[in-house]
Amino acid sequence: MNAERGTRNAELRAFVALGSNLGNSAEILRQAMARLQSFSTAPLKKSSLWRTAPVDCPPGSPDFVNAVAALAPHDGETPESLLAKLRALEKEFGRRDKLALNEARPLDLDLIAFGGETRDTPELALPHPRAHRRRFVLAPLAEIAPELVLPGQAKTVAQLLAELKPDEAVERLPD
Repeated sequence: MNAERGTRNAELRAFVALGSNLGNSAEILRQAMARLQSFSTAPLKKSSLWRTAPVDCPPGSPDFVNAVAALAPHDGETPESLLAKLRALEKEFGRRDKLALNEARPLDLDLIAFGGETRDTPELALPHPRAHRRRFVLAPLAEIAPELVLPGQAKTVAQLLAELKPDEAVERLPD
C-alpha cells in the first residue's frame, strides 16, 4: 500500500442512512451499526436515533427509527461493493424483497454518499437522489457531519436542513 492511497482512504468517508419500522427498531439499528463497524477501517461516527414519521409509505405505516453512520471504507472498496454488503446485511436482519413501495421493514440501509463519487445507474445513484430533501436523513447527518457538502450540492448539510420546510415530524430519541 502506498502512502498516498492510505492517506486518501483515511480521509474518505461513506455515509449510510439506517431506518427501521418493523420490530424493535431502536435495537435493530444499534445492532446494525455494530455490524457496520466491520465495514470500516476507523471507528464509526454515529448519529443519535431519531423517531420519524413515514414519508411516501403505504397508509397506516408505523413510525421509523432513523440514524446515519459514517465509515472509512477498506482499501479497494467501491460504492458498488459497499452497496452489496449493505444489501446482504439488510437480508440478515430479515428484509424481504419488496412487495410494495416503501413498505414496513426491519432494516433499510441507504448509501447516501461515498466520498465525492457520483453514480447514476439502475443499481446505484450517488449521492442518494433525495437525501438533500429529507429531514429524516439530514437531521441525523447534520449531527455527525454538519459541514459536509454532498456531491452536486452547493450548501452544507446543516444549511440544507435549516432550509427545509418543517413538514416531516422528526424527534431525537434519548440515548
